[in-house]
Amino acid sequence: MEAGGLEWLLVPMHQLVSWGAAGAMVFGGVVPYIPQYRDIRRTQNAEGFSTYVCLVLLVANILRILFWFGRRFESPLLWQSIIMIITMLLMLKLCTEVRVSNELNIKRRSFAAADSKDEEIKAPPKRSYLDFDLNYFWHWSKFTDYVQCVLTFTCVTGYITYLWLDSSLFVETLGFLAVFTEAMLGVPQLYRNYQNRSTEGMSVKMVLMWTSGDTFKTVYFILNQAPFQFSICGLLQVFVDIAILLQVYLYSSYPQKPVSHTAHPASAKAL
Repeated sequence: MEAGGLEWLLVPMHQLVSWGAAGAMVFGGVVPYIPQYRDIRRTQNAEGFSTYVCLVLLVANILRILFWFGRRFESPLLWQSIIMIITMLLMLKLCTEVRVSNELNIKRRSFAAADSKDEEIKAPPKRSYLDFDLNYFWHWSKFTDYVQCVLTFTCVTGYITYLWLDSSLFVETLGFLAVFTEAMLGVPQLYRNYQNRSTEGMSVKMVLMWTSGDTFKTVYFILNQAPFQFSICGLLQVFVDIAILLQVYLYSSYPQKPVSHTAHPASAKAL
């Protein structure tokens, strides 16, 4: 009777913990961007946030969703990708609006670009998706251009995935590219710290949040037997986070050269 009563208590507790872990996986990745979003909106300054982080996360999560069609994995991981895509689009919208409002020049850059020699003409330019200026890629003046680019990438990769969905090699490679792209998100920060021989301007609290989030995510992958690509790249993310923390210790304890005062996009990474 006592064992039965204990089991009656443990079963809902186990389910509650599972729901909590799933919820943390779905929404945990967007938590660092909430204060970042509010700060940009309050200060009307987006210089401290790199929109290339949005590019990396959009590519990684679109590929992860496509991977789901070839190999079904945990539903929370799928929903995490959907929520992250929405979050990155919201971040892009805000950053674009703030940047354009602060620009002194009136030149407009577009994904569907006109002739680069005639950027300020008053007549509507003839646009083509094939002649955009690569020098201004992902630095456009309207949010709709980012949406067009994301939709184009999604349609092209979606069509390729549809054609090769029966190939297990393609599907596994797609899954690896998805999680590997996200795993490399901290590498630019690691390299920038190495170049400057300093971590000045980088939020140590944010890096600690990355490390705890990536550790939780990796453990979740392993315990729920997610595809091996997820576990391997999760471990890689943790190693990159630890390497950045080691830089914090080394460069604070053994300063090596004067620091160039450049903006660090330190507050942008997925958990």
